[in-house]
Amino acid sequence: MSRDGTETGSADPQQVGTQIINVPNLLSFVRLLLVPVFLYFILTGQDVAALLVLVFSSITDYLDGWLARRLHQITRLGQLLDPAADRLYIVAALVGLAVREVVPWWLVVVIVGRDVMLIVLGVVLANHGYGPLPVHHLGKVATFCLFYALPLIVLAQAVPFVDPVATPIGWAFALWGGFLYWWAGIVYARETARIVRETTGASRRSSDSVGS
Repeated sequence: MSRDGTETGSADPQQVGTQIINVPNLLSFVRLLLVPVFLYFILTGQDVAALLVLVFSSITDYLDGWLARRLHQITRLGQLLDPAADRLYIVAALVGLAVREVVPWWLVVVIVGRDVMLIVLGVVLANHGYGPLPVHHLGKVATFCLFYALPLIVLAQAVPFVDPVATPIGWAFALWGGFLYWWAGIVYARETARIVRETTGASRRSSDSVGS
């Protein structure tokens, strides 16, 4: 892995730019701006409106990725905004549903706790001159599970007659998502520890060679 967080020896088919204003990034900004709107609808029990915001966000999420690849406008900012928006929607849904006692607070702690751990790992990596770790496939699967779980639980609240089906499926996705979320977190933690050991060892060897 190189110090910008990418794996060495892997060629990115598209160059990552540094632009801030382009269509994909604007769509990502719109998604971020809708997070408090989504949270408001969840907290006030307007579940149909919350689902509509979530559907719109999912569509724009697909569009900004497609446009970024099609227009060759993949940027570092976009690579940060996309996962940030995804996590904020997950946290907003969890907190809103927990306040309404639809989901227990321990689920919020499980999901948010893992994200806090990743922030700490990011700080550690940055202090050693490295960027964020590449996304592990376990993390992608976990996010996929949570992205299905929470809308299904909201749908069960919005449309009561689907509750007997939507709630069990939603909880199945939520539990698997939480488990895989932490599994991926452990993988990230081990990789971070490996990088820190290698960096520290290289620094010591460099100091010893200079001092000899």
